[in-house]
Amino acid sequence: MPRVLIADDQPAVIEALRLLLKGEGFEIKSVAAPGDVLETLGRQSFDVALIDLNYTRDTTSGQEGLDLLARMRSLDASLPVVVMTAWGSVELAVEAMHRGARDFVQKPWENERLLAILRTQVELAGALRKGERLEAENQMLRKENGHGRPLLIAASQAMQPVLELVEHIGPSDANVLVTGENGTGKEVIARTLHALSLRASKPMVAVNAGALSEGVFESELFGHVRGAFTDAKTDRVGRFELADGGTLFLDEIANVPPNLQPKLLRVLETGEFERVGSSQTRRADVRVLSATNADVKEEAAAGRFRHDLLFRLNTVEIHLPPLRERSEDIPALCAHFLGAYAHRYRKNLSGFEPAALEALRANPWPGNVRELDHVVQRAVLMARADEVRLVDLGLQPVREMGGERRLEEMSLEEVERLLIQKALKRFGGNVSQAAEVLGLSRSALYRRMQKYEL
Repeated sequence: MPRVLIADDQPAVIEALRLLLKGEGFEIKSVAAPGDVLETLGRQSFDVALIDLNYTRDTTSGQEGLDLLARMRSLDASLPVVVMTAWGSVELAVEAMHRGARDFVQKPWENERLLAILRTQVELAGALRKGERLEAENQMLRKENGHGRPLLIAASQAMQPVLELVEHIGPSDANVLVTGENGTGKEVIARTLHALSLRASKPMVAVNAGALSEGVFESELFGHVRGAFTDAKTDRVGRFELADGGTLFLDEIANVPPNLQPKLLRVLETGEFERVGSSQTRRADVRVLSATNADVKEEAAAGRFRHDLLFRLNTVEIHLPPLRERSEDIPALCAHFLGAYAHRYRKNLSGFEPAALEALRANPWPGNVRELDHVVQRAVLMARADEVRLVDLGLQPVREMGGERRLEEMSLEEVERLLIQKALKRFGGNVSQAAEVLGLSRSALYRRMQKYEL
């Protein structure tokens, strides 16, 4: 529920606004004097403020309200302020806007116009704050890594073509499709591409497109207006708007349901979309990076993924090799994870004993870098000596019979993990098909995949 601060010295005006806005889903706090406004802002946060420009000191010039506006801006520059007065003039409106007001209404107001202004300012302020948070995250990454890009550990021969391609196309605006097994680091590649681009100062917004149900897909990506559906109690900004000027990362893109793919295709082709429940066309300037662990070309050939959408997504395709094909990187990855988790858990560890490092290099790593990360984290927690030992890793020994243990030797969780792995492999990583054959909903399967680091 959006919170609005109202400031006016006329009780009748306060009551009229209270009746109007409360019925439209606003939470209201009202005050009668400029000093009360500043005191209230010092204690509470609001989504928008609606203030009169004329108070008891001077009822015609608006100067008291303009002074208040300047002081409000010094307290919270991100708070959208809408000003109102019964003595409106073009000059006064211009002056108020120059001092930071977002919009201007004249008494007596038109209800629909006032409501539209307040909703718009709440929506824009929310998007701005989200963008500021994302930008702060990007700045933190740039500070931590020195060059505004994530740490990408890849010295193996198998990763050299990937690195060369990333360096070459990163500065462009080309849409990129990153493919590879689960856990290979597709999002790290996407964040590196964003950091290398001319959009690096703008937000990168990530969303798991495959995990969105049909009911929320449009709302999540394109936003909705109040009343568009049962739970739409307020307007909402979608991911494309949040990423405007920056980058949108769509993970698990191959699992977008076929009936929703045309909506995604349209915004990729034209940059235009409508919020759910609205006929107003909006535009967003977004570079789209996407990722999948499925064979999306095979999906397109089978009619489950639109060819024209695939062409829009993979102007350039980057394929990440699995960890078993870049085992030379394992020692460096392990050292990186060890340093991070030793610092987090306040453990003084010098490294890995030779047997532990050998076991790490020999493991097949079906969950790739993500699984390696998880194993090292656990080992740091379990370690009791000054280095990680083989027993700390908790790795199952590699056995004969195709490297698999017999079912009667496995725990229930190990069996479930194995069945999920086999189903995903059978359907080329297609989560929807794997979920169907396992008798699970897609969201339930995603939860289990996260649990087992798949």
